[in-house]
Order: sequence, then C-alpha cells, then structure tokens
Amino acid sequence: MQIDRQAGCMLPVVIFGAKLQPDGSPGRTLWLRLAAAHAYGEAHAPVLYIPTGGPSHPSGMREGEVMATLLGAAGVPPDALLVEGTAPDTLASVIACTRLLRQRGHVGPVAVASSSYHLPRCLVLMRMMGWPVLRVPPPRVPAARRWGRRWFWRLREVAAVPWDVLLLSLHLLRAGRDGD
Repeated sequence: MQIDRQAGCMLPVVIFGAKLQPDGSPGRTLWLRLAAAHAYGEAHAPVLYIPTGGPSHPSGMREGEVMATLLGAAGVPPDALLVEGTAPDTLASVIACTRLLRQRGHVGPVAVASSSYHLPRCLVLMRMMGWPVLRVPPPRVPAARRWGRRWFWRLREVAAVPWDVLLLSLHLLRAGRDGD
C-alpha cells in the first residue's frame, strides 16, 4: 500500500504492548516491538506513535506509558506521542486506538507494529475496524529465545485470532445497533 498523506499529516504507528517485567521494566518482546516501530517511524516521518497497553501485573505500570517514556528517551518529541494506557489486551487496544484516532479525525492508513507471531491478529482486527493498515516490519529476531516458547506463542495465536474476530464482530454489531 502506498502511503498517501497530506502535508504535515502524521502517520499513526500503533505499537501493541507486551507484558512488563515484575519491576515494571520492559521485557525483551516489548523492547523488540518498540525498536521495530521506532525504526519504521524514522524511515516514514512524520509519524504519531501510539503505544498501547494498560497496567501490567504485578508492577501496575502501564505498557503504553513505559513505551512512551522509552520513545521520549530516544528523542521522540511529546507531540509525536499519543499514549493509550488503558487496554488490557489486543482487542481492547484495537478498540481504544480506533476511538483515539477517530476523535482526532484521522481517516487514512494506520501502521501496525508488533512481533511476527502477533502481527497477523493485529492487522486483521485493525482492518475489521475499517483502517487501511500498513505492516511495520516485525523484529528480525524472535520474541522468545527458546524454541518451545516460540511455538507456544504461535499456537496461542491460532486460537486467539478467531476468538478476537468473533468478539470484535459482536462489538461492531452492538455498536451498529446502538448507533455508536
């Protein structure tokens, strides 16, 4: 997909969160997602980074806010950040980010950043919400170092994709019925 933006219009880059360490610091998966999104943003400036993710237990820190802090430390100015810090999961992130973007009047494409195992679900859900999506190239290294852990995450997505598609379909039907 060609990026067609008006002058001065920032391309939103939604960065899906990942569980934080017990002390609130980012884990490997989060670091890798963030690095991929930042590299994409540097190549496609101007962008509006939208880190998403609510409280991570047990630290209580918000994934979105931790990512925003790290992006700020990497030189991203505050006006290029829009934090979504409430969503506890992927589906809630898609809905919350859509709400934020629509409130801002955005109608164009949205870039989506996550790990390679998680990215297909994020892309499908964002498309279901009506967004033309751009795929941020995922990190070149796997999120997990161990083979068994990598397969666990891949197999989890096999179940999560149809489940979230069903839940989002129900959400959209309810929203259409209620006039939202």
